[in-house]
Amino acid sequence: MKIFASGSLAYDRIMDFPGKFEDHILPEKIHILNVCFMVNGLTEKFGGTAGNIAYSLSLLGEKPLILATAGKDFDSYEAWLHQHNLPLTGIRKIPEEFTAGAYITTDKGDNQITGFNPGAMKYPSLYKFDGVDRKEAIAIIAPGNIEDMINYGRTYKEHRIPYIFDPGQSIPALSGNQMAEIITDSEMLISNDYELEMIKKATELENPDLLKITKSIITTLGENGSIVYLHDQETKIPSAKALAVSDPTGAGDAFRAGMIKGMVMGKDLITSAKMGAVCASFSVEHHGTQEHKFTQEDFWNRYKDNFQLTQD
Repeated sequence: MKIFASGSLAYDRIMDFPGKFEDHILPEKIHILNVCFMVNGLTEKFGGTAGNIAYSLSLLGEKPLILATAGKDFDSYEAWLHQHNLPLTGIRKIPEEFTAGAYITTDKGDNQITGFNPGAMKYPSLYKFDGVDRKEAIAIIAPGNIEDMINYGRTYKEHRIPYIFDPGQSIPALSGNQMAEIITDSEMLISNDYELEMIKKATELENPDLLKITKSIITTLGENGSIVYLHDQETKIPSAKALAVSDPTGAGDAFRAGMIKGMVMGKDLITSAKMGAVCASFSVEHHGTQEHKFTQEDFWNRYKDNFQLTQD
């Protein structure tokens, strides 16, 4: 089955400051702030919503098509995707821009200062869906270029391709009407619990109203698992146990990948959400959003350990 993953591609450039920001910021001079933090070094990791989801899906044996934009510095990321047998035909290159990048500096107190350059993400990816068999396709609209998020929602409806809507970090950039439009006729609305409250406030729709325009709602709750809302039931899914929790960043994207894999396999939504929980548990064991690795056997063994069911 063809999987379309639209969203962002980004470099996460992570720096550690060996002191505390508060020791170098004078509160009485905050109106003329001018500081420089000498960091220990810089680590570059691959990220972005579409890239993260596609990476975890590749570990699960899938080859999703990433629909996103990239810039003139995309070479190393491109090689990484190629290494994991991920197709590149849905990625639009913007030669005059840099690939989107987050510049994250963390001090000894775990305080962070982040600068984000959208770069190529300012441009839509403009993928054409000619010849796609709707019966053999599924899509996820993850946070990324706003024009893409709106237009792909319309395109999937036109082509009758089932899609998941994941507004995430893009919620503030979308109007309530725009979000309601994309949610309408979607297969699923997925978000964390805080984001769901933002969606409900912007659209002025509560869960029962949302379930009149989408088939299901999945709300992730971090270490507390997730909730699957269907028209006639509400099911709490516990989180899967990780060997160690090193970094929760990227767990949500891994959850979405595991869930999509379940849907592609024809599993029911409850089982698919459990698969999402297992995939997320591997992600939190490593720093970075594309640092985890597992085999199919590893995945199903952990699924069985947590949910006492076989993949059958």
